[in-house]
Amino acid sequence: MKARSGGRLIPVHPPTVRLRNLLGDGMYMKHTSHFHQLHKRGIDIWAIPAMYAAAAIATGLILPRIEEYIFPGLTSAASVGQATAIYSAIASGMIALTGIVFSLAFVMLQFSASAYSPRLVPWIARDPVMWHALGIFTATFLYAIAALSGVDWHGSGRVPFVSFWLLVLLLLASMAMFISMIQLMGLLQVNSMLIFTGDQGRKVIATTYPPVKSEVAAKGSDDLRALPCTQALIHHGRPRSIQSLDIPTLVNLAGAHGGIIEMVVAVGDTVVELMPVLRVLGARQLIDEKSLWDGIEMGDERTFEQDPKYAIRLLVDIAIRALSPAINDPTTAVQAIDQIEDLLTRLAHCHLEIGAYRNRDGELRLVVPFPAWEDLLRLALDEICSCGATSVQVMRRLNALVGDLILHVPEERRPAIRYWQRRLESTVARSYPDGEERMEASQEDRQGLGVPRDPASETSSDQATRMNSGGPKEQ
Repeated sequence: MKARSGGRLIPVHPPTVRLRNLLGDGMYMKHTSHFHQLHKRGIDIWAIPAMYAAAAIATGLILPRIEEYIFPGLTSAASVGQATAIYSAIASGMIALTGIVFSLAFVMLQFSASAYSPRLVPWIARDPVMWHALGIFTATFLYAIAALSGVDWHGSGRVPFVSFWLLVLLLLASMAMFISMIQLMGLLQVNSMLIFTGDQGRKVIATTYPPVKSEVAAKGSDDLRALPCTQALIHHGRPRSIQSLDIPTLVNLAGAHGGIIEMVVAVGDTVVELMPVLRVLGARQLIDEKSLWDGIEMGDERTFEQDPKYAIRLLVDIAIRALSPAINDPTTAVQAIDQIEDLLTRLAHCHLEIGAYRNRDGELRLVVPFPAWEDLLRLALDEICSCGATSVQVMRRLNALVGDLILHVPEERRPAIRYWQRRLESTVARSYPDGEERMEASQEDRQGLGVPRDPASETSSDQATRMNSGGPKEQ
């Protein structure tokens, strides 16, 4: 799918469109872009090691024969017996190394799926490093077996020079990929997983939303209720997730037929049998359904592309899993809240009302549902507040999050945060009947149980902001 930031896209409020395809702009992290491109081309991920294997067998069988005819005098210094021993040792060693390394890797991935979130670990499992490593390991093993047939070809007593040193290069490449695999497994540490997820969220926020100060007046009124529905796109088949939208394609289709396309579902939603995906309003004629489907990217699971909610969803999953009685790790929840706060702060300074897209003439052509500020706060805080209600560490960190957001977000975002201030106060009051415990849980502490914030150290402007937001918390 190709996306453009210019051209015919003019949203209702920002003067320029910042909703660009992450793949087209090269902004998607290497952990996902390579696989996503292969998936969209219909190439299975197992094709990567399969291609390595096929190339290794072909090269191992053909290259020694080519050397025999082109470089008849070029031979390795190793004897036939030495070369046979080296080829055999590398082949047997590589197959054993491959089995051990990938068995441990998949065990670690399975453990991480239960420790963090089953929706997060597959993004590491799809990393191209893992599949290229499997390909090179397999290629080294198969090449050694195939090239062994070229040693002492027809009793010549020769060891092909290029074939021998190519095997050595493959062995060195295997060691390099082994080191890369170790680094990849390092991503399974909790802090690395949180940073990885937060980075994905930061990228999609920067790519999707313009700054909050970007404003432009809409041309005329657009009452969709007054327009007749001329067409509806219905999903048939197994459940699929809306992964991304080709905004330029949909805008151009609507403009060419004189109508407005209204997405019934949002990016990240799962559609099931007979569920409407979009409606076409006021069009002069029907739009080809295949063209409409071409503007919608669907898959078996959600992706970060065009879906800022997904990163928050995964961070919340990690936090509430850490707060479960089976794990009971509130420190991990606090680390997840650190990433969540950063994403919320960035979103608070963005124009979130970007769901209406106009063509070059200012005519509304596409309406896409996007989450409001209140929706994002509910997603980020609701479940953590509920699951962490009895954790002093989590409640203190949530109080600090809300207190900092009040200070740093635009005024129009603050009413929703004031609601969460009151919500946290009521949760603490309900969970801690003892007055001293309630006072401890009501503190603001960015470490959870570290250095609580001293109201006396706040600047006068900060104190004024807190008073305007509902007054200081009762100590």
